[in-house]
Amino acid sequence: MTSEKKDIRALSKEELRDFFMSIGDQAFRGNQVYEWLWTKGLHSFDAMTNISKETRAHLEANFVINHIKVDSLQKSKDGTVKNAVKLHDGLVVESVLIPTKKRTTACVSSQVGCSLDCKFCATARLKRMRNLNPDEIYDQVVAIDKESRLYHDRPLSNIVFMGMGEPLMNYKNVLEAIDKITSEEGLGMSPKRITLSTSGVPKMIKKLADDKVKFHLAVSLHSAIQETREQIMPFAKSFHLTDLRESLEYWYEKTNRRITYEYIVWGGINDTTEAIEALVRFCNYVPCKVNLIEYNPIDDGEFQQAPDRVIQSYITALEKNRIPVTVRRSRGKDIDAACGQLANKQ
Repeated sequence: MTSEKKDIRALSKEELRDFFMSIGDQAFRGNQVYEWLWTKGLHSFDAMTNISKETRAHLEANFVINHIKVDSLQKSKDGTVKNAVKLHDGLVVESVLIPTKKRTTACVSSQVGCSLDCKFCATARLKRMRNLNPDEIYDQVVAIDKESRLYHDRPLSNIVFMGMGEPLMNYKNVLEAIDKITSEEGLGMSPKRITLSTSGVPKMIKKLADDKVKFHLAVSLHSAIQETREQIMPFAKSFHLTDLRESLEYWYEKTNRRITYEYIVWGGINDTTEAIEALVRFCNYVPCKVNLIEYNPIDDGEFQQAPDRVIQSYITALEKNRIPVTVRRSRGKDIDAACGQLANKQ
């Protein structure tokens, strides 16, 4: 039964080499198979044409390749593509291709469901069923790269870990996936083109800094007032803003790279002068930039986008304090592919 076979992509190159030596073959076969699996993204042993049929049969008898399958695909009128990605065990996550004039970005998932409980996010309403494996994360990127080439005639240029799940709650697998994505034996993408977005887990942010990661860090902040942040992100009771601030100071001290704060402005929640002043103060602790994000409703009406005049008040205050700020308009709203809308509705 295939369930008794080991997923071959869980093996390192060295382990593959050891396997071939254990069956009396040559170690370099492991290099060949590794290249087929990762650089070329193959999902079938039969297609490994520089390996003998006998060796391929041996691989088939001992291993499986638990690859993803794009189960359904939706296209937005703005060019955004959303994938429903079926995993080997039948569970589904979503990933998104976001095109602009200058780049195409993959928004990938790291968990089935989510470990956290942000009230404004549809994904948070799904219980966390499991973490994604490194190869399942990697496969999402490969699939979106193919779609970028097909629909926009250019390779994928950027990756954001802003899909389903909290990446820092799947730390080991996410970093292994990024290692594969950035490796010359994988996709060879520069880590400078990758952004990991977290809701703010201080201990793991410090670990990122200690591990000397080269990718960018974004934090879903949404309020710099503790009580307000707990209202919209209840898990923040366990991860206080003072601890988050300390971890970000540590990050900057270790990496010398500024933070991006993701910030949605809602009417009646964080639309006050007090909220604006608190954000400015928080931004002054560590070099940063702020993305003000258009809110994408998730059908219940509890959260409402703030009026444009409030957004402008934020922009004015941030620019006055020389804090870089952009307003990010959502893409793919008509197919529920925008930030906070990924929830496997189908």
